Amino acid sequence: MRTKNTRSPEGSESVLPPLATRVASRTALAVAMAAGLTLGAVAPASADSPYERGPDPTTSSIEASSGPFGVDEDSVSSWSVSGFGGGTVYYPEDDSQTYGGVVIAPGYTESSSAMAWLGEYLASHGFVAFNIDTNTVYDQPDSRGRQIEAALDYLAEDSDVSDLVDPNRLAAMGHSMGGGGTLAAAEDRPELKAAIPLTPWHTDKTWGGVTVPTMIIGAENDTIAPNSSHSIPFYNSLSYSTERAYVELDGEGHLVTSSRNTELASNSVSWLKVFVDEDDRYEQFLCPAPSTGWGSPYSDYRDSCPYI
Repeated sequence: MRTKNTRSPEGSESVLPPLATRVASRTALAVAMAAGLTLGAVAPASADSPYERGPDPTTSSIEASSGPFGVDEDSVSSWSVSGFGGGTVYYPEDDSQTYGGVVIAPGYTESSSAMAWLGEYLASHGFVAFNIDTNTVYDQPDSRGRQIEAALDYLAEDSDVSDLVDPNRLAAMGHSMGGGGTLAAAEDRPELKAAIPLTPWHTDKTWGGVTVPTMIIGAENDTIAPNSSHSIPFYNSLSYSTERAYVELDGEGHLVTSSRNTELASNSVSWLKVFVDEDDRYEQFLCPAPSTGWGSPYSDYRDSCPYI
């Protein structure tokens, strides 16, 4: 059990302008330079994000089995919480700074252990990741969405690691019905910084109300939540004003989440880094989109690049 300290969460005050402001600043600088003006004629581009965590990334570093941070964990029993079924929190051992928080919801009949590998991986890259159990393993997507929201509140406000979590930088992930729940939570909470539904399942096919940056990860051979009736319609329904991506893993099936998958991991951490940490060092792994087809680990890849 980790003992809380009283360090205030980072992010309670705005340290960095929003992404749109940063982009505008960079655009103004480029225009001025093209016009032959001196650099002093416009305000300089914003400094690097204060939320950057870890060394400069490389393809090798995000494809490795773990990142630069040591990881610890905290078990959360179901009787100690309300609104969801407990789970396990994975967090960086370095407690000198705060981190973005992400809740990961399991699929139908699954438990939090089904994606323990993903929680550990994200924590090793500088996130507080909470793999949750649902109230029952049979809960439907909308119920899982409400449970994701309850778990986010608990993680940021009441957990034993809440002092490590920046409450202004939260995200949601989930597999299958947990992926459908991720979309529901994102629609209900537009203040979330990112959403990543994994081979998602939901009877509702239209998500135009989602404004949270959303990466949907599907699997080419998914027969439980076929892409043609789930992931792709979900992606296509997202508003064009929403930052979005659709990643389809070549040759994989619905349960691709049950063991480590390099492309699922590297795309997920890059998406979270760009939108939760505002860390443009990771955009190189998302834009331009990778090739698809023969010899590629992707059978389809769609996006709204560039993001920053």
